[in-house]
Amino acid sequence: MNARIWLRTALGAALAALVLAGCTGTDDGTGKESHRAGHTPAPETGQRSALWQPRPGLAWQWQLNGPVQETADVPVYDIDGFENSAADVARLHRAGRKVICYINVGAWEDYRPDAGDFPERVLGGTNGWAGERWLDIRRVSVLRPIMERRFDMCRDKGFDAVEPDLVEAYGNKSGFPLTARDQLVYNRMIADIAHERGLSVGLKNDLPQIPELVKVFDFAVNEQCAEYGECDRLTPFIEAGKAVFHVEYSGTTRGFCPEARSLGLSSMLKKPDLDPWRKPC
Repeated sequence: MNARIWLRTALGAALAALVLAGCTGTDDGTGKESHRAGHTPAPETGQRSALWQPRPGLAWQWQLNGPVQETADVPVYDIDGFENSAADVARLHRAGRKVICYINVGAWEDYRPDAGDFPERVLGGTNGWAGERWLDIRRVSVLRPIMERRFDMCRDKGFDAVEPDLVEAYGNKSGFPLTARDQLVYNRMIADIAHERGLSVGLKNDLPQIPELVKVFDFAVNEQCAEYGECDRLTPFIEAGKAVFHVEYSGTTRGFCPEARSLGLSSMLKKPDLDPWRKPC
């Protein structure tokens, strides 16, 4: 499926989802939220004059299951880069929204159209999701051209940013002797690829490396920091004026939203399959 991380492997269940339509948004039960945090409507066409920089508290929607459905009135949508078309992105832009392109950069997925581009030597152990295997991120000469083509797709479809998933293989049983340094090199490469194409880029989970990467990435995406008591580790992004899109898959908004609000996170409760349903703070 989409979005997964070491948490998923550890849980053996589903992980995936991001922050809510911003803890500063309001919800009247119909999915409508106020557009805050200095949101500026995205242009539908033309060159980007500067990288989009999402600010703390910006409301958002995260849907990785199927073509996007505009069920939430929020200024940011994070959707699957392969499963959505340029027309889908343009429609969201016409509604004044920014759009993030979800791309798995840490695991091979046998259901993607470019699955045949990955040589067998870079494929490791399974990551707990059907049809997926960890990538040997040390093989940058092999993986960089593939990821460049994927990010070209995001740019050409008109996306404003990229959410690269599975960027903490070094903390998992990948089948390769990966180190934290290997991951830093790879993650910086991923950020460079995005920026070279005029795309903002988010750091997905990978909490231990935030101090080294906060200056390189433009926002953060986190799953379950409240459940694991780790949300305070995301404060470097907030202090840098960069949004933290955060999601929980269990518990109640009453339980995790007070802390999320106090930290400036954009938080919401989502189902693990990341369908359109959401319950924001």
